[in-house]
Amino acid sequence: MSKELSYTIEEVSQLLKVSKLTLYDLVKKGELPVFRVGRQMRIDAKDLDIYINSQKTNQSKKLQAPELELKRNITKDSYNIVISGQDMVLDILGKHIEKNSPYKPLRSYTGSLNSLISMYNGEYDIESLHMFDGDTGEYNLPYIKKILVGYPYILLNLLSRKAGFYVKKGNPLNLASWTDLNRKDIKIINREKGSGARILLDEQLRIHGIPSRDIKGYENEESNHFSVASAVSSGKADVGVGIEKAAKIVGIDFVPLITERYDLVILKNPESEHLISVIKDILSSHRFQTEVHSLGDYDISQTGNIIYETY
Repeated sequence: MSKELSYTIEEVSQLLKVSKLTLYDLVKKGELPVFRVGRQMRIDAKDLDIYINSQKTNQSKKLQAPELELKRNITKDSYNIVISGQDMVLDILGKHIEKNSPYKPLRSYTGSLNSLISMYNGEYDIESLHMFDGDTGEYNLPYIKKILVGYPYILLNLLSRKAGFYVKKGNPLNLASWTDLNRKDIKIINREKGSGARILLDEQLRIHGIPSRDIKGYENEESNHFSVASAVSSGKADVGVGIEKAAKIVGIDFVPLITERYDLVILKNPESEHLISVIKDILSSHRFQTEVHSLGDYDISQTGNIIYETY
């Protein structure tokens, strides 16, 4: 296939032209071996070649890609669900789901907007999102209403958390507001397109009339909060946008600028009715909320509340 030693799920999805959900299902069934580098799931190139060869017919030797769209009805043989998002609380949620239900959660670390589009295309079961809308000042719902057109869904609060600037210890450049990003002595590190942090930054730049082309480092991207915080810690950048928890873990200072609502959206259909009930029970449980609260830096006062529901 390639000289690359290993691939991400997304890269294999592009190579085989199948959905990531198809690949997650193959991994869960044990048909496609994976290994992890940190939280990232990777597939060895040799294992991918072995799988491809196993799918060739003896007659035509023609690649037979896995079925493009999996039917994820709950049966005695298939309970796989995909949870999209990056926050560590989603790992806790996945643990509770597996312990308290027949579902087997798989994790995707795709950003909020791209995940919402993937949900529209049938790829994810539970999508976490934190997308700020500058016109309304509201989180998530304005985007969901525009993208999940024609789908019934339920929006549940997972938690609230502070978002703002990652800065060096002591905040030597005295960064305190979004307009400070327009300073000529500031270099930022950005998040990838489609992530909630990138949307927050872009909306704030729009609100404050700051052209992104005027911001030094705007084109430099990282794919998660910890990488952005680490870039600031190492001196690669002066500032980045992210959540408070990552700043504390990396050991840099944090300037809070906004409280963002971090929600879960699930499509409503006969197959997801039981899943929604399971998620509601977990989110409202004392055990789950206590575990999240013990992490610090998370507000669980609305956890489990129904933010919006279509009928």
